[in-house]
Amino acid sequence: MQTPPRKPPETPLRGVRTNIVQSIRAFRVQDLQDAATAMGHHFLYANLATAQSKQDVLDLLAEQFILPSHFGKNFDALYDCMTDPLHKSGPQPGFIVVLEQIPTAGKFDKEAREQLLDVFRDTADYWGDRKVPFRCFYSFL
Repeated sequence: MQTPPRKPPETPLRGVRTNIVQSIRAFRVQDLQDAATAMGHHFLYANLATAQSKQDVLDLLAEQFILPSHFGKNFDALYDCMTDPLHKSGPQPGFIVVLEQIPTAGKFDKEAREQLLDVFRDTADYWGDRKVPFRCFYSFL
């Protein structure tokens, strides 16, 4: 007697486009991490609650994403680290990124927040052009 084929595990991302940057809203970080594991995707997580400025945000991202020591700590360098070197290192299975508690006050104003999210939108487009899923979820402090 043959056993029926296994159904793929349910994922909370079933209805979420593959290359998108969106608010975390109804998702829990642990569920997103579990989904990344189940799908074989890279999971990148950064908690930015202690950041007060653009430099703080970039420092935390460098530390929590384990970016290379040559990371230039600006938004262009962040985009570069999230795209080309990874693409050149071989086929990528996909990415789930969580940016939790992006600051909304102090020296990290609305313009800086939009610039940060634009980096991840551009990164999603870059991977989308290469048919690699890239989902980024964020929340504000």
